[in-house]
Amino acid sequence: MDIKEKIKEKFGNAITDWRQPSSRRVYLGVSRDDIFRVSEFLFKTIGLRLATVSACQVSSGFEILYHFSDDKSGTVYSLRVELRDRDRPCVDSITPICSAAEWVEREIWEMLGITFKNHPNLKRLLLAEDWPDGKYPLRKQES
Repeated sequence: MDIKEKIKEKFGNAITDWRQPSSRRVYLGVSRDDIFRVSEFLFKTIGLRLATVSACQVSSGFEILYHFSDDKSGTVYSLRVELRDRDRPCVDSITPICSAAEWVEREIWEMLGITFKNHPNLKRLLLAEDWPDGKYPLRKQES
């Protein structure tokens, strides 16, 4: 059974969207409530490597992409999570299962204001200590 079949078998309806624009690129929509367990499955059970995490502000709120790499095949599986709360976006941290996520989650929190629940060390990483609380450099300003 290949990785795609294992994911579909294990999570079924928890995968809200499935797009494969090329043979080595797969995007999976996952709810914020399922991101921890799907990430844990990809990382611990399947053995994929967390390549990076990216985030951006979109018209509906925020979007986070967790990029996992299958280095054997060269395929990247990106878990896409939409956060619709513009004021207090929050999602479970995957740092407890994958320590490589620690700094990038801190950076996203600091730059966009997305809180990562259960992050073991959510504190400033890049901004000066006197940077004003509640001001996020990469957030678009409401007009």
